[in-house]
Amino acid sequence: MSLMDDYSAAGFSRRLGWGSRPAVLLVDPALAYTSPSSPLFLETGPAAALSMAALASAARAAGVPVVWTTVRFADESCSEAPLFAAKVPALKAFAAGNPLGGFAPPLEPAPGEFVVVKHYASAFAGTSLAAWLASHSIDTLVVGGYSTSGCVRASALDALQHGFRPMVVREACADRAAAPHESNLFDLDAKYADVVTLAESLTRLSAGSGTTPHP
Repeated sequence: MSLMDDYSAAGFSRRLGWGSRPAVLLVDPALAYTSPSSPLFLETGPAAALSMAALASAARAAGVPVVWTTVRFADESCSEAPLFAAKVPALKAFAAGNPLGGFAPPLEPAPGEFVVVKHYASAFAGTSLAAWLASHSIDTLVVGGYSTSGCVRASALDALQHGFRPMVVREACADRAAAPHESNLFDLDAKYADVVTLAESLTRLSAGSGTTPHP
């Protein structure tokens, strides 16, 4: 029996399906992950950025909200998240004034798009994201970003726990190596989210809010 068959037989990997009110959530699409000079550089980061740009473009064309997250600390002490910074000293790349904390070209929020400033892995931790999504009647989050095993995973898990349907877009995520990328996508798809393709996501987003069909 294959691993997928084993999980399925045990009751995992069911589909959540798309709701009718999607939003795109782009998690930490920062230059820190696409610049070769950065300690956080991901080899597949630039390709994922292009997929994220495609999601944003499709969402905007259909009137679907696009939400961004960015990590920002007052200085290199990262005192807003001391234990997280102690575990991952590379977070100092997101100190105020460091260009690595900016958005990775060609990614840039459009005027009026919601930008969530966060200090921890999840886009929901200590932020107003859940309230904003609820106030806009969002039921589905189409997720891309960096990194698959870190902030993407944490944000997708918290999306589920806050009552939103997470759709994690495979091509729009990246990690430091293929193994953590694939293993986390497998685990997310088994337990916490639907892992979907970019092509499916673009088709669904083109339907716009209020008309996105269920499976």
